[in-house]
Amino acid sequence: MALIKSLRGFSPKIAEDVYLADNATIIGDVEIAKGSSIWFNTVLRGDVNSIRIGERVNIQDGAVVHTLYEKSVAEIGNDVSIGHNVTIHGARIENGALIGMNAVVLDHAVIGEGALVAAGSVVLSGMRVEPGCIYGGVPAKFIKKLDPTQSREINRKIARNYLMYAGWYKE
Repeated sequence: MALIKSLRGFSPKIAEDVYLADNATIIGDVEIAKGSSIWFNTVLRGDVNSIRIGERVNIQDGAVVHTLYEKSVAEIGNDVSIGHNVTIHGARIENGALIGMNAVVLDHAVIGEGALVAAGSVVLSGMRVEPGCIYGGVPAKFIKKLDPTQSREINRKIARNYLMYAGWYKE
């Protein structure tokens, strides 16, 4: 069973149908909306500020979501995929975005709707990744504009697949 811990008067609020892997850790001021999945070894540490996760979000194995004390919050929109071993630190990820494996997104960065951050990239503090674009590298830079229909379909397919995968574990 996942570790769900209240801290500093805050208790995680988790929608009834959210899938939590057995060793996921959810602490403090965290809200997770319906249809989302939090995978193995993932840590959502709302100890110093708030973390808000939208609907149908998948946060994959080994990811960490955290914030800066009294300075940043983490906000993840709907239909977002956060890849394996990603670190999101006090950033905003807008609807339909995809964050590739081992990427790092730092405080006050904004990942636009339908954007893709390539695997292994580092999005610096305060940076804005434009909607519907691919950014990659260290530090992350603009690579190209995505075809909006293709981007939406790929990102939605991944989000839907994670709904299916979570169902396998709930059986």
